[in-house]
Amino acid sequence: MISLNQVSVQFNGKFLFNGISFLANPKDRIGLVGKNGAGKSTLLKVIAGEFEAESGAISKPSGCSIGYLSQDIKPRLGKTIFDETYSALQELKQLEQQVKHFTKQLEERTDYESDSYMDLIQDMHVANERFSLLGGDTADAEVEKVLMGLGFLRSDLSRKMEEFSGGWQMRVELAKILVQRPDVLLLDEPTNHLDILSIQWLEDFLKEHSGTVILVSHDRAFLDNITNRTIEITLGRINDYKVPYSKYVEQRAERIALQMASFENQQKFIADTEKFIDRFRYKASKATQVQSRIKALEKVERIQVEEQDNSVMRLRFPPAPRAGKVVVLAEGVSKSYGDLEVLKNVDLMLDRGEKVALLGKNGEGKTTFSKIVVGELDYTGKLELGHNVSMGYYAQDQAESLDSKKTVFETLDDVATGPVRTKLRDILGSFLFGGEDIDKKVSVLSGGERGRLALAKLLLDPVNLLVLDEPTNHLDMHSKDVLKQALKNYDGAMIIVSHDRDFLSGLTDKVYEFKDHGVKQHIGDVYEFLSKTKFSTIQEFSSKPKVEAAKVEKQSESKDEYKVRKAREKEAKNAKNKADRLEKEISSVEREIADLDELMLDADGYKEALEERDVFAEYQQKQSLLDRKMLEWEEAVNKVEELSNQ
Repeated sequence: MISLNQVSVQFNGKFLFNGISFLANPKDRIGLVGKNGAGKSTLLKVIAGEFEAESGAISKPSGCSIGYLSQDIKPRLGKTIFDETYSALQELKQLEQQVKHFTKQLEERTDYESDSYMDLIQDMHVANERFSLLGGDTADAEVEKVLMGLGFLRSDLSRKMEEFSGGWQMRVELAKILVQRPDVLLLDEPTNHLDILSIQWLEDFLKEHSGTVILVSHDRAFLDNITNRTIEITLGRINDYKVPYSKYVEQRAERIALQMASFENQQKFIADTEKFIDRFRYKASKATQVQSRIKALEKVERIQVEEQDNSVMRLRFPPAPRAGKVVVLAEGVSKSYGDLEVLKNVDLMLDRGEKVALLGKNGEGKTTFSKIVVGELDYTGKLELGHNVSMGYYAQDQAESLDSKKTVFETLDDVATGPVRTKLRDILGSFLFGGEDIDKKVSVLSGGERGRLALAKLLLDPVNLLVLDEPTNHLDMHSKDVLKQALKNYDGAMIIVSHDRDFLSGLTDKVYEFKDHGVKQHIGDVYEFLSKTKFSTIQEFSSKPKVEAAKVEKQSESKDEYKVRKAREKEAKNAKNKADRLEKEISSVEREIADLDELMLDADGYKEALEERDVFAEYQQKQSLLDRKMLEWEEAVNKVEELSNQ
């Protein structure tokens, strides 16, 4: 439980928030919302203790643990992915070392009846109990589960941190926080570097988390699926809504309407009162009434209407030139980066006016295929563009790759040709670059402004094929809505890569799933795809048989293929039975070890038992047996997963 009481923060003499108070209880799932610059990230830093408030108090129970994910991380190099994540479990590591130290001492000592020996056994028992209480026995499995849930392959876990991009390193930072299972999770844009499947896994994890979650996100679907409460920061204050984001939007609109009506009524009262005071100020017969009105006016608490950003990005793509029936035809397309095979024998066809989404985990080849279509990468196989195809391309790093030395106007003027050059100011105005804004250097633009400028470049020429790779990365929710509507009205063909489910919903009529170097077609939009395939976690995506869309053509199975499949299913069943048997055996051995732990803590019982058998040697044998059983169980489980994925 976290309590904020009259907390204030100001920058350069202006309050970011002033005297705000709220209570965050266990199981609260709070979304922080507000305009850019309202103070959402700063509030998270204040709660996390990363930033000191000017005044007020933040209270939390003794021993309350906080996990904080910032938007900015410092690269941590040298360790493997697994070791870097495990390093977050500091107390477990210390306990592990203590147990090893105690075990070594017990092996070397022979003074079994001494008090110090008994104390040593007690210390080891306490360390073991604490280790088990913190989940030490399953910590390795938990770390692996979280990393794979966030999109890493098992083979990635032994690779060094420096082999991965900043986005993947951010996933490690998120994993480090999740494996600690803190009492309070503070997450600042946690979905920025995740794909759809990893986002769904994270949603399930956060729903099951027993503590408090407070997060900032521009992903509407993520907020709606996770939060049960929305705290809005506006005009230095907060408004607390006990509903998810979409319900908050509705309730906020109602509150603003009531606020405006109250404001107008108050303004009328003030005007009428001031008019009365001015009219009768110098009449002695009205002096008492005038003074009464003046005092009443002084006591009025002025209603402040919240600032609303009514600026609207106006976006409409030019009509698409007529193209041939088939816009893109890929047959047997393959692509490797050295020894790393990304795509193998990919077949895909896009018809005139068709809109498709490319979905799948990061690293499965979605961006690679997009770059092949636009001619930025070489490949093997066949890829042809149809008759009269003209293309517009928005790359994943389009906003960051703009020339920072150019002005907003120069960014468009340097690439525009023909009659559109006379309309550049109008185009920029429709993307909210008006007046002196067009003379700003790209280097001083915010991420959202850069995103809008990069999108503006797509309007310079009429095209009949749009290839868009994560076009919403830097856009706020309102801008995303405008872009989505423009794309729905666009009459050309489109290939889009995005992890934003709300943005994709209703936008495309076909999904191409990128997985295991290949591509599979699914009819319908993103939610139909996720519903049909029933993928709620990465584990399900990796191991459960997929339920294909009814319209997808099914291939018949030969007798030989049938025999192979049946043999594989039988082998998987045997491996599953073995894993189940080993689980029972492991539980039995763990109970026996627990009994020996209790015996060694009982001084009299321990001495009596030593007359008949070597209890400590028996304890070590049971531990060795448990280690062997755990190894066999892990191999059996891996075998089940391997066979299920074939």
